[in-house]
Amino acid sequence: MKFSKLINDLGIDKRLLGMVAALILLWVMFDLITGGRFLTPRNLFNLSVQTASVAVMATGMVFVIVARHIDLSVGSLLGLIGMLMGTLQLHFLPDLLGHGHPMIWIITVLVGLLVGTLVGAFQGWVIGYLTVPAFIVTLGGLLVWRGAAWWVTSGQTVAPLDETFRLLGGGAAGTLGANLSWLVGIVLTIAAVWLMFASRRRKESHNFTVKPMWAEIAMALGAIGLILGFVRLMNAYPLPKRAAERVYEAKGLEIPAEGLFISHGIAVPVIIVLIVAVVMTLVATRTRFGRYVFATGGNPDAAELSGINTRFLTVKIFALMGALTAISAVIASARLGAVGNDLGTLDELRVIAAAVIGGTALSGGIGTIHGAIIGAVIMQSLFSGMAMVGVDAPLQSIVVGVVLVLAVFIDIVYRRRTGV
Repeated sequence: MKFSKLINDLGIDKRLLGMVAALILLWVMFDLITGGRFLTPRNLFNLSVQTASVAVMATGMVFVIVARHIDLSVGSLLGLIGMLMGTLQLHFLPDLLGHGHPMIWIITVLVGLLVGTLVGAFQGWVIGYLTVPAFIVTLGGLLVWRGAAWWVTSGQTVAPLDETFRLLGGGAAGTLGANLSWLVGIVLTIAAVWLMFASRRRKESHNFTVKPMWAEIAMALGAIGLILGFVRLMNAYPLPKRAAERVYEAKGLEIPAEGLFISHGIAVPVIIVLIVAVVMTLVATRTRFGRYVFATGGNPDAAELSGINTRFLTVKIFALMGALTAISAVIASARLGAVGNDLGTLDELRVIAAAVIGGTALSGGIGTIHGAIIGAVIMQSLFSGMAMVGVDAPLQSIVVGVVLVLAVFIDIVYRRRTGV
């Protein structure tokens, strides 16, 4: 009872607390099974990069599912956009601008965003204005866009991608380094603390109930610890010896006799996820569009009677999903340094699972951006941990399927008991 009161005083969402506890339990279990190899800076760095692509799409899938739709096409669309971007930067832009031109990666990303947004908007138009169910439209998209990706290069892998473009996928070069990572961490801690106390002042000015001051301070200290702890963990993973030596050689510096320790720092894809998460959270909680999405998901008929153009709203939701899929395509293709026909295969299932595990209700109206990102981390932790243990791919799919069904069941029980 005292623990429950403590959680209420701190203002922590019990569902969120449960997800974090499940994630920690999962990490500890895999760390014990692998003999301490899971909870290492190297593995957690790789885990953060591997999660990024799915996490970005999961934030958009929250809006799609909240609005009582589904998008089965995101994996195939990711593959198509990746193939188009790879072909553009390998076969067309170098001839126009010159090999290694600094505008190649920028034009590539912009074209990818344009294609993703247009394809998403088209699917949303078919769903909203032609009233074809989203399941059917996006199931068709799953087949169409995967086939279209094959036709772009007749099934050939596109490689190598532009050197600057590859930095967006992480790796040894696609990181911030130690100093810039600490700077980002400090900025984030200041922003987090300021937002917490600014929110408290707004509530007080409107005579809303606020947390006890000790709870506010405790939450602020917790946020600071999480952010700076993450930065320290990423900085604890050094560049490989030869890569570190090349950095010194490029700068004309002498390699110390005792060896080198150059930190990776935070990977660029993680920064992209952070930016997307902040923007999507603001859109969900502070904009008319976000309020309309949740209102429509809660009661579509009431939303339409209140004056919300639910058809055009559907177009915007799927256009946003397409744009986020394009961002994920950038991360996924840049991380691999090449684009093959299998890029994005089954990502639609991982993305939907991440959103659902993160607390997005399939019945619509309920979901959070941070929950979806935690769900994506849980999904990737399962895959990564089972791969380290040596679990066969078919058994991995079985485990993830069971976890997904269990998560939905727990969600149903939780909502029945809480009346949410």
